[in-house]
Amino acid sequence: MFTGAGTVINVGAVLAGGGLGLALGNRFPERTRTLLTQCLGLFTVVLGASAIADGLSEELTREVGAQAPMLVVLGALLFGAITGSLARLEDRIDAGAEWVRRKVAGGAAPGRFTDGMVTATLLFCVGPLSILGSISDGLGRGVEQLLVKSVLDGFAAVAFGSALGVGVLFSVFPLALYQGSLTLLGLGLGEFLSAGQVDALGATGGIILLALGIRLADLKKIAVGDLLPALVFAPLAAYLVALLR
Repeated sequence: MFTGAGTVINVGAVLAGGGLGLALGNRFPERTRTLLTQCLGLFTVVLGASAIADGLSEELTREVGAQAPMLVVLGALLFGAITGSLARLEDRIDAGAEWVRRKVAGGAAPGRFTDGMVTATLLFCVGPLSILGSISDGLGRGVEQLLVKSVLDGFAAVAFGSALGVGVLFSVFPLALYQGSLTLLGLGLGEFLSAGQVDALGATGGIILLALGIRLADLKKIAVGDLLPALVFAPLAAYLVALLR
């Protein structure tokens, strides 16, 4: 396969799943769609917990020391939250999604479109498979990880499309940009993150997914978008702690 094929397949799976979800969603009453959204929230909590457990790994412990993995993740989240909130990243993401709605889907309900696009984007982009699979694709090691992710994302898109509407389909644009950029980085720079740094990023992403799940389940409205800079701080924190040991 050509470089980037994994992301192309992933985008196709989201479009197919989201389209099927849209076709099914209009057949469900509002009560059912609300319950589906809450179920997605609970499932996202499980995905987040799994990513946290996988991220707090032996590789990360070996690089930063036995006591430091949790501190690395906490530091990344705190600095990420400060950066994101000062930059009002959540508001900017919502505004971007609203701009897309006005330009290409003016008939869609504003709040629902934004929720669908932003929520699906976060779920599809925040996770270790997104990072590892895209880098592996760029390194020429195959697209198996992104194929697995495509299957998962396709089924999730069915549920999201039926519950949150057409905004889910537009999540493919940030998805393609994000994974495509990682693939190009992998192609140009090789293995630019160590295993421990990737795991720190995965654990931090798991906590962000956890926050997203809590928000979807309507338990607490957390400004998940403001936490996204933590994904940059996580590998950097792991690198600095390992350097100072």
